[in-house]
Amino acid sequence: MICCVSNVFAAGPDCSRPFTLGLHDHGLLYSLDTDSGIDKDFADELIRRSGCQIKLSLMSRARIWKLIESGALDFSLSGIANDERNQYASFAWYFSNKYYLLVRKDAGIHDVAEFEQDDHAQLGVIRSFRYSDSANQLVDKLTAENRISQAGGLEPLYQALILRHIQGMIIEPFDYPALEEKKIRDVTTIIEFNDPSVPHGLIMSKKALPEAERKKWQALVDEMRADGTVRRIFEKYFRPELADAMVNFKASP
Repeated sequence: MICCVSNVFAAGPDCSRPFTLGLHDHGLLYSLDTDSGIDKDFADELIRRSGCQIKLSLMSRARIWKLIESGALDFSLSGIANDERNQYASFAWYFSNKYYLLVRKDAGIHDVAEFEQDDHAQLGVIRSFRYSDSANQLVDKLTAENRISQAGGLEPLYQALILRHIQGMIIEPFDYPALEEKKIRDVTTIIEFNDPSVPHGLIMSKKALPEAERKKWQALVDEMRADGTVRRIFEKYFRPELADAMVNFKASP
């Protein structure tokens, strides 16, 4: 989609070959319509600081994970880890956020347990997405009960919610702008999962990138956090207090 080149710096990652980075269309993270978003800004800064040539491409989240695993894709952004993904990817964290259950008001559901116990409540999720612990447990249980509807992105899920094909969907702060649409806001309510914030980061393919190089990219991300660049990116899209909560967290080793 886009190919960018910056001047090569003396230190940093090895830029002797071009790299690939997959973006996915997801709320404030990236919008194909405007070719903008948090992840686009983050990618542009990675390109500038590394001095490397990185080709950005738009693809589904499911495809991104498959290509990362095979080594056919070097990077993606805003990824979360689990035991399976840790086998083939490493992560450089740059923000953390909570997940929420968006439910139809007319479903009469007031907490996560009620949703789980209501046999008629269908949950919408994005294919290949994982969430926080309690949200994942809900998804896994409802999957076993055939109560999950999968989609490739947010818009089909919002449409299914409006049409009553599903009674709930899992959202995060990036998805809030869509909630400002009156037709969605009027018929829904938000329930919080009692989970801590989940770190999200630069996804690096272990097959495509040697460990020494992954550490260099990790150092670039850490530098972006330390000098306030990540916070400035997030403040373009969120209120200062929410941006602060999302970027100020303790990264796991």
